Amino acid sequence: MLLSRYNLRNVNSNKVTLPNDALFDLPEKVLQFGTGVLLRGLPDYFIDKANRRGVFNGKIVVVKSTSKGDSDAFDKQDGLYTLCMRGIENGVKTEDNIVCSAISRVLSARHEWSAILECAHNPQMQVIISNTTEVGIQMVNEDIRKHPPVSFPAKLLAFLLERYIAFDGSSQSGMVIVPTELINNNAKKLESIVLELAHLNSLDEKFIEWLENCNHFCNSLVDRIVPGADPVTRAEVENKLGLTDELMIVSEVYRLWAIEGNQEVADILSFAKADDGVVITDDIELFKELKLRLLNATHTLSCGVAYLAGIDTVKEAMDDAVMGQFIADLMLQEIAPAIPNEAAVLQAEDFGSKVLERFRNPFIVHHWLSITMNYSQKMKARAIPLLLNYYQKFSLVPENFSTSFAAYLLFMKAERTDGHQYFGLFNGKEYLINDEKAAWYFNLWKKYDVPELVKKVLKEADMWDADLSKIPGFEQEVTEKLQVMINDGLPVALQTKKALQLK
Repeated sequence: MLLSRYNLRNVNSNKVTLPNDALFDLPEKVLQFGTGVLLRGLPDYFIDKANRRGVFNGKIVVVKSTSKGDSDAFDKQDGLYTLCMRGIENGVKTEDNIVCSAISRVLSARHEWSAILECAHNPQMQVIISNTTEVGIQMVNEDIRKHPPVSFPAKLLAFLLERYIAFDGSSQSGMVIVPTELINNNAKKLESIVLELAHLNSLDEKFIEWLENCNHFCNSLVDRIVPGADPVTRAEVENKLGLTDELMIVSEVYRLWAIEGNQEVADILSFAKADDGVVITDDIELFKELKLRLLNATHTLSCGVAYLAGIDTVKEAMDDAVMGQFIADLMLQEIAPAIPNEAAVLQAEDFGSKVLERFRNPFIVHHWLSITMNYSQKMKARAIPLLLNYYQKFSLVPENFSTSFAAYLLFMKAERTDGHQYFGLFNGKEYLINDEKAAWYFNLWKKYDVPELVKKVLKEADMWDADLSKIPGFEQEVTEKLQVMINDGLPVALQTKKALQLK
């Protein structure tokens, strides 16, 4: 039995949260560019939850912009899909299945562009959200009168021009535009491209004035792991519910959508009232810092240590007594107090405890090796500012950080290259060093012994935006730890560290 509006009557509501009939008749209020799992697992979930509580009362028209796949599954299932939320919340294991009904219809940009533009004539449609995977938020100099334009910014501009014409440039007809693409200042970048395109297309100055003054481009940050649905979970849930669902997705329980906006924006995005996971504020920098440092930087500083200790996944690391304690200490004792944003430091303990819960999620399989991708760039952007700030505040070298940096250097030791890719070796098994600095490190490890290699790396100011050898004691700490790792292995290095702490 396929999930559809008609077949809902045959589903046991004790096993899943189902939509009532009234939710299918709500007006369309949101235009969404993208059909991906993140959008369906976060923004669409929030809107669906609000609709159930009688708050937002609006449906989503989804624009499918990529040529990959089609919208048949959405059509067959009346836009319905099952969201399976799995994780740990406040120390309690949580599982929840919800049939989401927020999507009204899915339109193909390639084949149904006229229908998409017709949505601009709907006075109740006030919100645009996006997570584009075609060319994303990039400048493409093109004619927006194409049917359809190629890039997402051009499609957005064409829609807004149609909106302006439909309502005679009324100041009340502007839209709230909330991109969720994972780039810094996503809305401001999108807005600048849209305005540039408007000028390149010689659009009317009055329209450009309306574009700038009557629309809200809101930066946003999304934070939720939505890996889709693996075959085992999908089969398990389908058997439990007695239906098949081609669009089923799985997510963690944790959710955050931080949106930069004023009270007018908040009034339009009224779905925020239904869940504390939606935060509308005049500055989202705090949330960006907390996520970047406590989640992303902890991942970066732990991945080499865990992988070279023979631990494959984040969950397995949290289950290991020594590695789990290392990660917690690294995050809460060294990263948290070193966050550059003082407001973030005050909230770090609460946010950090939630991140540790997420790391322990038994339903999410996150491999450390995949986290090592672009290791050097991530180390520079996420972690090095913390090292510098920690020393500036405490005049001490953070011990766990030193261990992490030593493990990073060891991970970057390639034993073989095919001329294009570089491979390290651990426990007799090769691993790919997926990093732009792989060739550089390959040559360093061949040329220098450990003390000289550490010195050379730390002195690369262009690489780190700072001469790390000038941090008193850091070079010695990293050198000693790296030598122990090479001679005795990572587990011994961690056990030695723990023994020293207990003295």
